[in-house]
Amino acid sequence: MSQTSQVLNQPIVAKLPYIEADLAYIVRPTEKPINYAYEPPPDALQRSATPDMRTVPIYDGRSLASEFSLDKEGFALSDYQTAVQDFYDEGEVERVYYPEAEQFVKEQTGAVRVVVFDSVVRNAARSQPGINKIREPGKRVHNDYTARSGYSRAIWVLNRIGENPDALLKGRFSIVNVWRAIANPIVDSPLAVADARSIAPDDWIPSDLVYPDRVGETYGVTYNPAHKWFYFPLMHRDRALLIKCFDSLEDGTARFSAHSAFDDPTSPADAPPRESIELRTLVFYE
Repeated sequence: MSQTSQVLNQPIVAKLPYIEADLAYIVRPTEKPINYAYEPPPDALQRSATPDMRTVPIYDGRSLASEFSLDKEGFALSDYQTAVQDFYDEGEVERVYYPEAEQFVKEQTGAVRVVVFDSVVRNAARSQPGINKIREPGKRVHNDYTARSGYSRAIWVLNRIGENPDALLKGRFSIVNVWRAIANPIVDSPLAVADARSIAPDDWIPSDLVYPDRVGETYGVTYNPAHKWFYFPLMHRDRALLIKCFDSLEDGTARFSAHSAFDDPTSPADAPPRESIELRTLVFYE
């Protein structure tokens, strides 16, 4: 059952209910880790890094939701009603949800332009790798982009849509994920997010993410007891969690925020599988 504890250290000082759950960090490697986004070659592991499972407190952030911000903690929770009827319909998602979400992120960030460039639907019961695009929840501590790949991904996206990267990337830009439930309130495999200010620079481990046609780069994370983790129980489809995955600013603004799905020990054994969608957006500021 949930407990009550006091977080004694900055960045968050509050009495909050929490659960204790296992998160999959990685052991600090001697070589750059490699992760395959598809079935790896016969002589390779799906992920080369050694897992480091740690039991950590994950705090219920609902009572502090109005205080969290993308530029401070690296994540924010907001009400967001959507007109989408079927999130498994890729055409409807691109036709209805993409422009809807672009406007939502503009309002939440004060950006002058937002471009959705990727989306992922997750449902462990319906995921069939190699057959459909539905994935299982990602149960490892990570961030989708690094200080290097935030730029390279932005350049790739802008070139693909016929925009001039040199012009658009002169000013501040960020990459923000929009994550939400798409069916029942989430009970199984909820998402935990870490306060960006609690993560030390040395905790981030650049890792290659290998696709059939390119190599990207993400951050794995090594364990640090200073990390402060939060989640929002029973997330429903009328709320959205924004997660900062990259920011070009280097002035103390949150640049990255680690996240991971996890097994909630308080979830019933017959809980329906988590059904969620995440969008990745390029965010341009004035």
